[in-house]
Formats: sequence, structure tokens, C-alpha cells
Amino acid sequence: MAEHPAYPVGLRLTGRRVVVLGGGQVAQRRLPALIAAGADIRLVSPRATPSVEAMADAGEIAWEQRPYAEGDLADAWYALIATSDTGANAAASAEAERHRVWCVRSDDADRATAWTPATGHSEGVTVAVLTSNARDRDPRHTAAIRDAVVEGLRDGTLVAPHQRTRTAGVALVGGGPGDPDLITVRGRRLLAEADVVIADRLGPRDLLAELPPHVEVIDAAKIPYGRFMAQEAINNALIEHAKQGKAVVRLKGGDPFVFGRGMEEAQALAEAGIPCTVVPGISSSISVPGAAGIPVTHRGVAHEFTVVSGHVAPDDERSLVDWPSLAKLTGTLVILMGVDKIGKIADTLVAHGRSPKTPVALVQEGTTAAQRRVDATLATVAETVVAQEVRPPAVIVVGEVVGVGPHGTA
Repeated sequence: MAEHPAYPVGLRLTGRRVVVLGGGQVAQRRLPALIAAGADIRLVSPRATPSVEAMADAGEIAWEQRPYAEGDLADAWYALIATSDTGANAAASAEAERHRVWCVRSDDADRATAWTPATGHSEGVTVAVLTSNARDRDPRHTAAIRDAVVEGLRDGTLVAPHQRTRTAGVALVGGGPGDPDLITVRGRRLLAEADVVIADRLGPRDLLAELPPHVEVIDAAKIPYGRFMAQEAINNALIEHAKQGKAVVRLKGGDPFVFGRGMEEAQALAEAGIPCTVVPGISSSISVPGAAGIPVTHRGVAHEFTVVSGHVAPDDERSLVDWPSLAKLTGTLVILMGVDKIGKIADTLVAHGRSPKTPVALVQEGTTAAQRRVDATLATVAETVVAQEVRPPAVIVVGEVVGVGPHGTA
């Protein structure tokens, strides 16, 4: 008799009895989704993995520490049969058939009455992928299809135009250090849903090329500000576009709240009554050194790291950084926006106790195709910046961790 394809259906298991036989790796993978579905879960197994035990200890499942026995499936709506005892699996499967309980068998899909699809989730949508028959089931193939669909939903490339959501308001999105692949999934999805994108110079530029033609892209550096300060002008632009009912993305480099003035924009939006979503981004203070082979902490070398802005020199009265105290620390110092001030910064650190031999690395345009790393010491960094023509944006790392990696000076 020809085999027919499975009939896909979504089970509503809230408050309904689900029996799981076996407490091993299969149960460990499947239980979280059953718990999330609100099922009344009864686990029958002499043993369980530590993760499954933790679910029982937390009261998420009821665990009976014994082997399967006839009658265990009598009140079940759904069963997962996943013991290491083939005989017990066969007996339980036969019981499920008698009681008309849909059951999944981890050891023999041909003899099961249900199959578990490869599932994924994106913004309230569940994607489930099944092959047409048991013999052709390849978990890697179905998982790959699921991942492709979920990724398309998350980044907005798979959503039909009539389904595309445009939530009026502003999203402050951290674009990451420069590589477009390092933006978060949520950030990429919000970009795909945007009507207007107001972008910083340091935002990942390649992402802008992916936007549909109807999206208005505004360079924040070119917003006319007349009697307004530049930041006030940006705040006003965000508010004006949002008040027109548009979905606005403020795309920033790194993270919105790490020297990104994100909170100033969030406060202005709150005062104007504009909904604001903050999407954290990968900060260049950690990611750029990592991309250059420098760990900001390393066992036996540095137990802490400090991130400071170098846009104001140590001897400038506007500086809020306690440079003398930083000089006394033994950990890693990460300096952002400090290329043109690094000479004065190095002199100050050395004057207050940091060794002039302390390694320094300057990573220019980190994570992008133009990335380059220049190494020096506190004693030589000022002349090295000039000689090597180091230009912003660059992340500066000061400390012994510079010499840890394969490209270090140590």
C-alpha cells in the first residue's frame, strides 16, 4: 500500500496530559517546548539527565522514577516514547494505538502515529517542517529548511508585502562594529520593516544597500540644524517622522548606549510621547579587539577591563575620566574615539605609574574588510599613529592582553 504524507496539525496542549517515557537526551530536547505549550506533563523513567531533573525539581513536570508500565498512557492526549528499552517502546506504542493516543517514537518513526517536525519561531509565528514520509526523513535537511524560513522571517526578506508590519515609533538599533553580519537578528528585522532610517556614519553601511527603494535613508551628519545643536536636530527628525505614522529606525554603530547618545534620544522621544524600542548592539569596545585577536580579559593576565572615551584630552577641563586612577589599574584599558588624543593619553598614563613598555594595539575599521591592526607601546604609540597614518574609527587597547594572541607583540 502506498504511503501517504503526514497531515500537519497544531496541538493545543494547555492543561492536557502528555506522557513522556524516558528521561534522556530526547526528552531533554523535547520537554521545553511541551512545557511552553502549557501541557500537564508526566515523565515516567527510572533515570533522567540533570537538565530533566531540574525541570522536575522546579515543578514543571511530574516525574515518576520507574520503568514504563501498562496503563501509563490511558489518560494521555499525546505521548513521547523515548526509552532505551525497545520492548518497552513497542509495548507503549501498542497501548497508545489502543487508546487512540497520538505518539512519537524516537527509535522507530515508521511505527509511530505522529512525527515531530523541525520547528522554529519568529515574532509569534511557528515554523514546522516535515518530510513526506518516514523513510525519507533527514533531520539535517528539515532543520536546514526550517532555519532558512525562520531567518527569512526574522530579517524580513520572507514576509509578504501585505503581512509586513509597520509599527509607528522609533527603534534605536545598535548596528554593531561594522560588519553587517554582526547586527542582531531583531535589528535586521526592524530595518526590513522601516519606512525611515536615520543612520550614523559609523553604522554598518552595507545594511543600507539592502533596504527596499521606498525606504528613506537619512544621513544623521547631514541633517540641517540651524539654531539647533546637531543632537537636537536629530531628536527632532526622529520625532517628526514618527509623528507622521512612520516606522523609524535610528541606526547607530556599536551599541546605542555606549557613547552613542542613545539615552538622550530615548528621553526626547519619551517627552514627545513617541514609542521607543531599544535594540542593543555588539559594542566595538569588545568585538573589535576580539576580531583582531585580542581578548580584553585573559586568565592570569587581566581580570578586568575598562572602557573610556578618548575624545577629550586628559588635560581638558571637560574631561570626566579619572586618568590617574586608570593608570594604577593592572587590567585592560579600551579607548574609543581617542586616535588624535592618544599621545596625551599615553603620557598621562605613564606619568601616573603605567609602564611605558605597556603594549598598545590600534585596530582601525575593525570587523570590516578594511580592518588593520597597528601595535606599539605607551612610549611609542604617539609617533606610531603618525608614522602608520592611523585614522578613525579605531579602537585602542592598552594592556598585557595585546601580547596574548598569535598576532601580539609578546
